[in-house]
Amino acid sequence: MTKLVSGFSKLSKNEKIDWLTSTYLNGNEASKNTITQYWNSDEKLQQLHDDFIENTISNFYLPLGVAPNFDINGTIYTIPMVIEESSVVAAASKAAKFWESRGGFKTEVISTEKIGQVHFTYSGAFEELEAFFNTIKPQILSDAKSITKNMEKRGGGILDLILVNKNKDLKDYYQLHATFETLDAMGANFINSCLEQFATTLKNEATKLKDELNVVMSILSNYVPNCLVKASVSCKVEELTDKGINAEEFATKFVQAVNIAKIEPYRAVTHNKGIMNGIDAVVLATGNDFRAVEAGVHAYASKDGKYTSLTHAEVENGIFTFWIELPLALGTVGGLTKLHPLVKLALDILGNPNAKELMQIVAVAGLAQNFGALRSLTTTGIQEGHMKMHLMNILNQFEATKEEKTIIVEKFKTETVTHSAVVDAIEKLRS
Repeated sequence: MTKLVSGFSKLSKNEKIDWLTSTYLNGNEASKNTITQYWNSDEKLQQLHDDFIENTISNFYLPLGVAPNFDINGTIYTIPMVIEESSVVAAASKAAKFWESRGGFKTEVISTEKIGQVHFTYSGAFEELEAFFNTIKPQILSDAKSITKNMEKRGGGILDLILVNKNKDLKDYYQLHATFETLDAMGANFINSCLEQFATTLKNEATKLKDELNVVMSILSNYVPNCLVKASVSCKVEELTDKGINAEEFATKFVQAVNIAKIEPYRAVTHNKGIMNGIDAVVLATGNDFRAVEAGVHAYASKDGKYTSLTHAEVENGIFTFWIELPLALGTVGGLTKLHPLVKLALDILGNPNAKELMQIVAVAGLAQNFGALRSLTTTGIQEGHMKMHLMNILNQFEATKEEKTIIVEKFKTETVTHSAVVDAIEKLRS
């Protein structure tokens, strides 16, 4: 049977599922039931989810959890997190509780500029292009007024527009490089609309040039090195003691662990992945684009020519300080923020923050996650806590009963959790 299909998007949802089942799933009714059992029984709510993307066949669930006790600049938050990985929410909660009694998290938004570019080629002399741009720049900005007027009323809009010569890197290549302030919106649609209008004016006016100008594309950038937030924690070294941990030894090892991630890319990638466990979980829960955030953050980690740690730690004059500075382009209006019921709920739980407040909350989640991971790595090791959280996943994999779960969880309170040890315990219990 051919797997090519024509007009798939025009099929009804049930017809799409029937085609998938017969073509890829051997007509298996159990597979079809798996797809349909994740439909929401509320038809209106299901239709809302169906319309988020194209060719929807079902819903894909991820857990929505919360991490309480975050003291951020004196306000207590419970942070919603959407993630599939065990121990992430637990680690964040543990870090929040640890720092709540040690002054909490301090944050500040450093800047909020976002960037977009019109990419084009020009075959003539740069001096001619530069003079042309200076002449038409007022027209470019004026032609975009119908798009920017509402944003400007709220205090945002286009901050600057410059011509960038990239001819040395790529023959005949130039940019219109624009910076924007989009306030509480992430701003992708606003920025892209402005850029496309810039491109239209540029093309219309290009007839005045004697050499050829061609617009290649107009698009925002997810690299936002001037949309920055900082989060930090700090306390006396002796206050780091906890459950038998020697405070000075812990501080020394912790700082060294961060310094290793600064100079060793193999470690830095895993180090930063742990930070993104916390960041992505909150970004996803609040209906923001975690892929854009990921791309921008990792680019920022490489901004000095080498991939390095996003976090920093030091001990000076007996004071331990741990902090993060990273770019986060987030929104609390537009997109899914008012459309997805659980996104709206997550923002309600956070007190309906504006974009700057959400930047600070998300940065704290990343810092807390990194603190929790490094604390485990430099003391008990990462697997002890992670595998205890993973224990329930293993038990569910073997369809353990409630009674079996109770017995095995009790057993591993005093034993090391490994996959093989849990399997042995289940088999012995059942035999």
